[in-house]
Amino acid sequence: MGFLLLSGSAIALPTHAHAPSAPVPAGYSVTLTAYNAVPAQTDASPFETASGAYSNPAVVAARSRNLASELPFGTIIEIDGSNISSQGTCGYSVVAQRIGYRVIADTMNARYTDRIDILFDTQANYRTADHGMQNAAGVLGICNNATTRVVGYVNINRIPATQAELAALVRSGNSLALK
Repeated sequence: MGFLLLSGSAIALPTHAHAPSAPVPAGYSVTLTAYNAVPAQTDASPFETASGAYSNPAVVAARSRNLASELPFGTIIEIDGSNISSQGTCGYSVVAQRIGYRVIADTMNARYTDRIDILFDTQANYRTADHGMQNAAGVLGICNNATTRVVGYVNINRIPATQAELAALVRSGNSLALK
């Protein structure tokens, strides 16, 4: 087994550990939804993701099971909402600043396909004209045609705790960035 020691990084990763099993397209269209780490929206262990990582609403996302080979646990993604229509049940423009980069660390229910689910904090609330105070997950709703891009990989056991740390990792190139 080979190891890759990244310059300026104290993390030694197996060279094959986080590479997808098939080439990942530069960007592809998914349905974007959101959830909170609560039993009604996850399972009996809402603070632990399917990968075993902590359910950190600042950086975690889930992917549908059919995207497992393209987006293995530890994949860092960015969401481009420029093709999303804000009509209907999609509130992307309202919550976009809370999405940032995300690490795939969770898996969705098998009934969903071609979908990314953003984990939001239960305290992330917005005042809406028709529903009063509403959680960011409810405000986002269901957004079709979101473009997802892979921008790097991170060891699933060492996911950065904040958006600032995750963004710095991607910019530094220490995430095995693919941009």
